[in-house]
Amino acid sequence: MPVYEYICKTCGHQFEKIRPMSQADELILCFKCQSPDTHRMLSRFNAHSEGGSAAAPSGGCSGCSGGTCSTCSH
Repeated sequence: MPVYEYICKTCGHQFEKIRPMSQADELILCFKCQSPDTHRMLSRFNAHSEGGSAAAPSGGCSGCSGGTCSTCSH
């Protein structure tokens, strides 16, 4: 099952929960203050390969991820 990240709009607490994909957007109470005013955040992910791991690109092209190589259009 995937791990989803949530944030509480009441107290700002960020937390994770392992849930089925079918329940990803269902109501979940904040673990800290028990408020129902929470929402799912977009999560960053890591991709693993034989050469190690790389974080998801944050900008630029897929080659440099930072917008500084000669192939970037920024």
